[in-house]
Amino acid sequence: MAIIKGWHFAKGGQVNLTVKHKNPEGGLSQAGRDAYNKATGSNLKPPVSKEAAAKSPAKAARRSSFCARMEGMKSKLTSSKTAKDPDSRINKALRKWDC
Repeated sequence: MAIIKGWHFAKGGQVNLTVKHKNPEGGLSQAGRDAYNKATGSNLKPPVSKEAAAKSPAKAARRSSFCARMEGMKSKLTSSKTAKDPDSRINKALRKWDC
């Protein structure tokens, strides 16, 4: 069972993400997604921007779902300091997805 910051995964082993796996603009790099997918048997996909969502209804639905879920997490599960910090991981993710 893999453990990442309190998350438990039934498939694969432990995921050790390094600096090369993290995108400085938020989220994971392609190398990070590949490492995570290999360790957990998951299928993480890259973020969907507004431009990409306009081209595909499936991508638009995925983006809409992610933005709604993350906005709720931001308002309920983070401190006001984290919510206002432009360099917090959650705000970087919301920017990356154009939420």
